Amino acid sequence: MEEARIYDLVVIGGGINGCGIARDAAGRGLSVLLCEKDDLAAHTSSASTKLIHGGLRYLEYYEFGLVRKALQEREILLRAAPHIMWPLRFIMPHDASMRPAWMIRLGLFLYDHLASRAFLKGSAGIDLRRHPAGSVLRPGFAKGFEYSDGWVDDARLVVLCALDARLRGAAIQTRTRCVGARRGPQTWTVELEDALGMRSVVRARSIVNAAGPWVADLLGHQLKTSAEHTIRLVKGSHIVVRKLFDHPFAYIFQNPDKRIIFAIPYEGDFTLIGTTDIEYGGDRNRITIDPAETEYLCAMANRYFQQGIAPADVVRSYAGVRALLEDDAADAAAVTRDYWLELNQSAAPVLSVYGGKITTFRRLAEEAMDLLLPALNAPMAARRHWTAAAPLPGGDMPESDFASFAHDLAARHPWLPQALVGRYARAYGTRAAQIIGQARARSDLGAEIAPGVFERELIYLREHEWAQTGEDVLWRRTKLGLHLDAPARDAITQWMQDHAGAASALARHEVG
Repeated sequence: MEEARIYDLVVIGGGINGCGIARDAAGRGLSVLLCEKDDLAAHTSSASTKLIHGGLRYLEYYEFGLVRKALQEREILLRAAPHIMWPLRFIMPHDASMRPAWMIRLGLFLYDHLASRAFLKGSAGIDLRRHPAGSVLRPGFAKGFEYSDGWVDDARLVVLCALDARLRGAAIQTRTRCVGARRGPQTWTVELEDALGMRSVVRARSIVNAAGPWVADLLGHQLKTSAEHTIRLVKGSHIVVRKLFDHPFAYIFQNPDKRIIFAIPYEGDFTLIGTTDIEYGGDRNRITIDPAETEYLCAMANRYFQQGIAPADVVRSYAGVRALLEDDAADAAAVTRDYWLELNQSAAPVLSVYGGKITTFRRLAEEAMDLLLPALNAPMAARRHWTAAAPLPGGDMPESDFASFAHDLAARHPWLPQALVGRYARAYGTRAAQIIGQARARSDLGAEIAPGVFERELIYLREHEWAQTGEDVLWRRTKLGLHLDAPARDAITQWMQDHAGAASALARHEVG
């Protein structure tokens, strides 16, 4: 029998933390294999509020360290991938029955000054009777506040981290679960099983447990290792409705239960509203919004918007579970969003990741490697930080100037419809060139499988971004599912099914 390959790291979990760690490690010259039991970003990492933010509300819980760390990361990330992340201005209408104005001003002052800002604007008080964001609000909201944060396409961020990891030498195995592992003094022997039931064995000098809601299960069942900490599962749900406003601002609304919700411009034609924070004890593989959560989000939005919404107006909803580090907070909304890294070195090391949020994934990955590398006796060259100044795939634009890049891309391909070239620019950045190639007309992009969706794009997603199903394409690699009708969605799903063999062959080639 052929000797199993020995990797420096086997990362288990294809969410933002696992892919971020795989990227960081591969960029340091380590050999890395990442396995994910489903699709990349199939769970928590595609169910966020789509924000790169410091977490203004966390100041109320005295999470100054977390907020500062997130604020520092905010501008690093906005520069790393300007095609999928960009600045967003938030409007907070002032409700005098909630937090007093002086408290909000103090919080915004801290938000502006806990970390340096190079290009994000600071906060300001505004007159909602004159501000464009005030026109859609109910009468009575005369004063408000404005501040900056950022937007992110969360699922694409995960895929780009995985892609960068692979470009730097990592093997990425989706739809492959860890079914068991034996721990030795120096190495782990890890047994993997793919979607077809085929098993393989690899060896690893260390394991990174980034399984999110399954972090404790993986430790106890597959890795046979006890955990020093416990997790608390908190569900966050969101609804999508037809757009409630035409301006580019987002809203943060204070509610009587002291929670906040966001209302964010989404995919051009929609408004995204969320999130809830409730304890969760159900099936982690099948997480859906409860009717009571939908009612809650509608009711909270209706406190502020003139145009009321009801559950019948919801065109899509989604929910995800965060595996947060257990603390003494009685309210799920108050549980810390900071992360904890647990390194067990009783034999071959295993590093487990608890908690975290999308905004701090890069820092988390950096700190994870700082912990793990001494345990691996890695050379000093591997201990240098590198990701803070490195663009993600597609984000290598001069001065991170997306507007200029998008204009130039359209000018180079005048035959492409404006909406299509704009979508390619946003989704793929400079890697759009790999889809367009030498095409000179739409017919060169292959058959039009659905309106605005050509074969070349689907081939790219299948061959380079691990897409294997219609759901992978429609809801994670893109958000085309919101814009296409049922027959068009079915056509994409059928195309992916018809070409599934090629994707499986590519996936098996990842391990070598």
